[in-house]
Amino acid sequence: MTIATSIGYATVHDIFVRGKDLSREIIPNADFVEMVCLCMLGKTPEPNFKRMINVLLVTSTDHGFTPSSMSSRLTYLGAPESLQGAVAAGLLGAGDRYLGATQNVAEMLVTESRGLAADAPQAEFDSRARDVLARFKQEKRRIYGVGHPIHVEGDPRVPSLRAISQECGYYRSCWRLLDALETINRTEHGKFLPINGAGAMGAIAADLGLDPRIARGLALVGRTAGLVSHIMEEAVRPTGADMWKLVLDAETSAELAKA
Repeated sequence: MTIATSIGYATVHDIFVRGKDLSREIIPNADFVEMVCLCMLGKTPEPNFKRMINVLLVTSTDHGFTPSSMSSRLTYLGAPESLQGAVAAGLLGAGDRYLGATQNVAEMLVTESRGLAADAPQAEFDSRARDVLARFKQEKRRIYGVGHPIHVEGDPRVPSLRAISQECGYYRSCWRLLDALETINRTEHGKFLPINGAGAMGAIAADLGLDPRIARGLALVGRTAGLVSHIMEEAVRPTGADMWKLVLDAETSAELAKA
């Protein structure tokens, strides 16, 4: 039985990643985004593609106190000797509602935009959006990538992500369908559910032609740096104990209310 990987291997004197010599070819020449693309996609990206991958990593790095960063801080409170455990706790808290929604958005847009050309008339995207909204409502399915508990008037990340996508030539059928979904939902159904960051990142990943699972993976790669930042701050300016105290105080108040 042969066990092998096409990603990389090492010999006594050399290390190779996707057929390239790590020490002589990659380290002297590649940056992190190029290395990510080489490992995940097996190729060195062209400049605009690379910029879009970089945007996905940058956008997902941090969003303040979120379930993932709070999980990391609370884990560090209980196990300050385990940086990796605190990071892992934060990543485990990144699922369909946070960060991982980029995958769900990409899957939805790839499926629902099938057959729509990137340069099709706007009327075709509007018609498809009406169909998607009606069908999802009937099937009681969730439209991913819209709405936000904080940015209720519009996610500030989205205009920048849209503009960069347009500049780089990756504002294509998936992005256009997502925009149409937001517009039709507002103008014809009276529901203002603005596109959120995960929605924009999912549209980018879909228009890049990435496997939707890579969209989730890139979000996790970016957020890892953010979680390390939260843990480093927790070490010198702790908040975990205060979070725990809030829970204990709430429990005490609840018990007193019952008495």
